[in-house]
Amino acid sequence: MLTETDQRLLRIAYDEARTGFDEGGCPIGSVLARGGQVVAQGRNRRVQQGDPIAHGEMDALRKAGRQKTYRDTVLYTSLSPCMMCSGTIVQFGIPRVVIGDTRNFGGNEDFLRARGVDVVIADDPDCIALMQRFIAEKPDLWAEDIAE
Repeated sequence: MLTETDQRLLRIAYDEARTGFDEGGCPIGSVLARGGQVVAQGRNRRVQQGDPIAHGEMDALRKAGRQKTYRDTVLYTSLSPCMMCSGTIVQFGIPRVVIGDTRNFGGNEDFLRARGVDVVIADDPDCIALMQRFIAEKPDLWAEDIAE
């Protein structure tokens, strides 16, 4: 179930995704939060930086810098995390992930749940619509992003 805090932080992730879209990149945004406060936020910068692992979640985690622990954090992401990002979530021990969109891309939710992560699917209409628009307008870039 989404709380008001979840909705507010997921909106920041969406805004990051929108910025990435406006920059010509893949519209995926993410926020790492602790106690309802933003630790860091980021967006997919694969196109902007020419970096194949600069996914939204990775960008937010990189901006967060070193943390003594992640066990008291929540990761918000506009799109379901890929296997690389899911593995990082598990590796860092992030206990809760809130996902805006699993309709356009999904599949790793069970992987996360099987490793004890509380996965919340928001089915956010803005996240879903932005990704649908991106896939329709830039199918080649989308296929590259998901490694197809």
